[in-house]
Amino acid sequence: QLQLVESGGGLVQPGGSLRLSCAASGFTLDAYAIGWFRQAPGKEREGVSCISSSDSSRTYADSVKGRFTISRDNAKNTVYLQMNSLKPEDTAVYYCARYPRYYCSDGLGGVYWGKGTLVTVSS
Repeated sequence: QLQLVESGGGLVQPGGSLRLSCAASGFTLDAYAIGWFRQAPGKEREGVSCISSSDSSRTYADSVKGRFTISRDNAKNTVYLQMNSLKPEDTAVYYCARYPRYYCSDGLGGVYWGKGTLVTVSS
């Protein structure tokens, strides 16, 4: 059964760090681009970061550039999102998603979603 399971969310103070994990089961990640998205209360879902299957390309939203780092360990079938210098506006449910291809794209047709993990940045 195909699954993406996010973990690592929680409550953190402003300026703190968290590392999110996206573990895949039922398929191998190495053929697919993986993206991280987030949705804050009352807001639309937004793309945060994406990594191509071979790790030749990584993209970031302007709002997280320089603070977040995406990476993947295909041997562990897992993608990570290291989040540093967290701000209250980073509070959201974070989702990982598998693209149906090896590269990241704007179109979300055929994307498979995890169920999300909540990140709360607050003092």
